[in-house]
Amino acid sequence: MTTIGLIGSGNIGSTVARLAVAAGHDVVLSNSRGPQTLEELVAELGPKARAATPAEAAAAGDIVVVTVPLHAYSAIPAGPVAGKVLIDTNNYYPERDGVIAELEDGSTTTGELVQRHFAGASVVKALNNIWFEHLRTLARPSGAPDRSALPIAGDDTAAKKAVAGFLDGIGYDTVDIGPLAENRRTQRDTPVYVAPYGAYGVPVGTPAGAQAVRDLVAAA
Repeated sequence: MTTIGLIGSGNIGSTVARLAVAAGHDVVLSNSRGPQTLEELVAELGPKARAATPAEAAAAGDIVVVTVPLHAYSAIPAGPVAGKVLIDTNNYYPERDGVIAELEDGSTTTGELVQRHFAGASVVKALNNIWFEHLRTLARPSGAPDRSALPIAGDDTAAKKAVAGFLDGIGYDTVDIGPLAENRRTQRDTPVYVAPYGAYGVPVGTPAGAQAVRDLVAAA
């Protein structure tokens, strides 16, 4: 089993951690406030989890998950992530992140901004289009008829294979939508964003299979 290093342990990060531990992975959690603020979550997760600094989580992870507000990614040291597979879950919300001209004019995407900062890593955009409660409730074993799928985008084939394997282990099929630039098709307010998995605010989600996800991505 791989070790998952989490930079950011909020709603998505903590949900990924719970699913990863349930699947047998070790997890190393971090946030901007310090390891001591994660003691309760680590205690809940048990012996396969520990808290650390972001740099330590990055160094420990075979796969590193960066799940912080978009305005905060550039403050994360890039060095410890070099050579790693990095899952980027970020979305752009101007009211929270401030206006980012490159995203407003469509000349780049959130995934490409993250890849630019973490130039030595292989960035795969994933887990950005599903509400954390649906991520928790829709996980299903491989082969289940009501299994949901999540889109992934990236420029490194091996990195996408590693991410697909991890997502399979925590309960999801994947739909490879192509290079990292194609993550524009899964961002906020696109057809595949949140709604296919059920109503926001209602924790019990609605399964969305691979073909449904392909169709919605194509419609973006």
